[in-house]
Amino acid sequence: METRAGSMKLVMYPAVEPERLARIVRAADPIQVINAASTEQAVAEIAQADCFFGKLSPELLAASTRLRWVQSPTASLEHFLFPELVAHPLVLTNMRGLYNDVIAEHVLGMMLCFTRHLHSYVRQQMSGHWAPIGGETQRQSFATGPGVQSTIDRAHRQLGDLSAGIVGLGSIGREIASRLASFGMRVIGVDPIVNDRPPGVADVLKPAQLNELLAASDFVIIAAPHTPDTEQMFRRQQFQAMRPGGILINIGRGAIVNLDELVAALAEGEIAGAGLDVFETEPLPAEHALWKFPNVLLTPHVAGQSPRIAERHLQLLEENLRRFTAGKPLLNVVDKQRWF
Repeated sequence: METRAGSMKLVMYPAVEPERLARIVRAADPIQVINAASTEQAVAEIAQADCFFGKLSPELLAASTRLRWVQSPTASLEHFLFPELVAHPLVLTNMRGLYNDVIAEHVLGMMLCFTRHLHSYVRQQMSGHWAPIGGETQRQSFATGPGVQSTIDRAHRQLGDLSAGIVGLGSIGREIASRLASFGMRVIGVDPIVNDRPPGVADVLKPAQLNELLAASDFVIIAAPHTPDTEQMFRRQQFQAMRPGGILINIGRGAIVNLDELVAALAEGEIAGAGLDVFETEPLPAEHALWKFPNVLLTPHVAGQSPRIAERHLQLLEENLRRFTAGKPLLNVVDKQRWF
């Protein structure tokens, strides 16, 4: 027998601030809302809770008796899931889909830096140095480590003359593809479950065909989540399969790219550069070799930051509360076995 909405309970932990709480209470009505101020209160209240919002722990799940739905406050789930939660029959939803446009803009910003050498010109500006970065055949040597020299192509390029391969055609990957197509780029993708061709994508490959994408792409963009299948997906073998002039961009998850092997590939000139917003270790240690490469752009896990995200976050929670109360399908249901 289904629990009547009037007798249902939502537990939230950690507690949310009063302004958000007021909106959540309105959206959840007539569900009782518990804004737990402590772990002890959350454990006591979750025993009879039907839904939960926040960071669910094994202790909280073990204390529950009728939990049917958990809303994660994050899009990524590698630090949220645990074996008991995966095995539990409850429905898990996450916050994916909120960051598509802002992350796509971050990717475009990195790509334009590489094609127009904006990052190099900023460095020249700081020293008052006027020097157009020159023609098609000009190449510049730079030190990548003790006694090691490499070269990169310094020609100005246009995105419309280049190709992009996107690893992961979820909502973020699709948004990136759509925007790159508007620049006239040829875009291909790799995805384990997508079979259709999203707008702007010329071809969709399976993960076993990753090397085909790497060899065909001037930019390789990682937009995949961290899952058991994607962890350490990019190692030396994958960098060596890229074009020598290829650029790697990672706005997915840091665990996907082995940074030591990326450093080795950059030092040997196997790829032409990298733009990274996520890293195996965060913050990236100040002594890490990546800081020294002039053909690497590093941003501190900020690709998803925007003034609009907090409101979208709350709106998704409100909508799912209304749907749960009405017995309607929830948004962003997760395949717990696959972590997305």
